[in-house]
Amino acid sequence: MTYYENLIVWKKSMELVGEVYRVTKLYPREELYALTAQLRRAAVSIPANIAEGCGRNYKKDSIQFFHVARGSMYELETLLKIAVLIEIVPQEEVQKIIPLLHECLRILNGFITYFEQGLLK
Repeated sequence: MTYYENLIVWKKSMELVGEVYRVTKLYPREELYALTAQLRRAAVSIPANIAEGCGRNYKKDSIQFFHVARGSMYELETLLKIAVLIEIVPQEEVQKIIPLLHECLRILNGFITYFEQGLLK
């Protein structure tokens, strides 16, 4: 398999991590161990699970890690919407991240399909 650092989906998800850290710096201090920490963990788990999936020797294991990464993307989107709902961060800040999140999701879905069809070596 291609080394994970060469994958567009991994590179984009790393960019997403940077954006999440940027926006969570705006969160109130009292959220540091609550929503801020959970958002950051969800974001970090995306490229981490992609990398771990690439390191597995079995296709089924790899696909499972890619699915976990996808689940973390949905979790991240939900947590960002919660932050807007409870007025921790302005909608405009989240709207800067959502397009990148959706791009990552689209790329990851294509990657999973490609991987499931056995086209990667």
